[in-house]
Amino acid sequence: MNLKEIAKRAGVSSATVSNVINGNNHKVSKETIKKVNDIIKETNYKPNAMARSLAKKESRIIGLVVPYMGKDEDFFTNPYNAHIIAAIERCVRNADYYLMIRCVHDPKDITSILSSWNVDGAFFLGIFPDEVKEIKKHVDAPVVFIDTYAKGENIVNVGIEDYRGGYLSAKYLIGKGHKKLALVTPKFDTDGVIKERFKGFSVACKESGVEFGESSIFYTDTTYINAVEVGQNIGFSSGGYTAVSCMSDIVAFGVIEGLSQCGIRVPYDVSVVGFDNLPNCEYMTPKLTSVAQNFDLKADKAWEYLLRMINGEKDLVADERLSIRVAERFSVRNLLEQ
Repeated sequence: MNLKEIAKRAGVSSATVSNVINGNNHKVSKETIKKVNDIIKETNYKPNAMARSLAKKESRIIGLVVPYMGKDEDFFTNPYNAHIIAAIERCVRNADYYLMIRCVHDPKDITSILSSWNVDGAFFLGIFPDEVKEIKKHVDAPVVFIDTYAKGENIVNVGIEDYRGGYLSAKYLIGKGHKKLALVTPKFDTDGVIKERFKGFSVACKESGVEFGESSIFYTDTTYINAVEVGQNIGFSSGGYTAVSCMSDIVAFGVIEGLSQCGIRVPYDVSVVGFDNLPNCEYMTPKLTSVAQNFDLKADKAWEYLLRMINGEKDLVADERLSIRVAERFSVRNLLEQ
């Protein structure tokens, strides 16, 4: 069954059938629309996606850019990326769009590609502030940023309360009686997710009279293997730490392994709290306490904004920060109950 055959059965022109399929219903009577749609349903006709996209001047393709990836890396290296991408793909698929993923080292490398691929819209994950202006300048399609801080830029961004997350992490440990805290974090030079979490953590320590300085900070990238080494460094340090806060769950997993290799038991000797609340937290021994964000809600909000922009709200500006909480499990010991 093809378009011409449907037109013949309906007693109308091929152009009329095309108008019905592509939603140009103002040119067709209600009776004809019903007749054509009935035939389409009866024959289980599937319109050619490429032809339909050309007719409607849309591609039904949504780009998703994962930045700062080395040539030997993939987005599964960081489980956070895998989970947020999965949540976004669900939203896009359920709306009958297609998701195209591109990992890049430099976000500016993708701008020309997005234009040539004629995407209807795009998501950018975790872009640094100084990259935002360049992306806005060269990408014509609607763009939604995720986990981005860009003061003074009129963008749409969906993130979480990162400052509050860092604050809660410290307050939770302090509330369990811990006074010697270590923080494991990536290095940060600009405004962004990690800097906000660090600020929240530092303020919580200061408010509670808990000493916290550079000697209590252990830097690592967001990889398991390097976090294992950091866990060993904490184990061999003379800091006397009773608790460790990590700025991501994957790092917390590595730190726990590193501590274990030093004969240090979690939570009996040292407590550990993570960040993100990945499903993997349930599979750890002990199960990991983590600052929890809602991946599905973040994806839903980001897709809602992008769809509004695709549908005409081109000047939309928003910076929505979703709430977070502490998901309590068994990796933190309550020193007040001794």
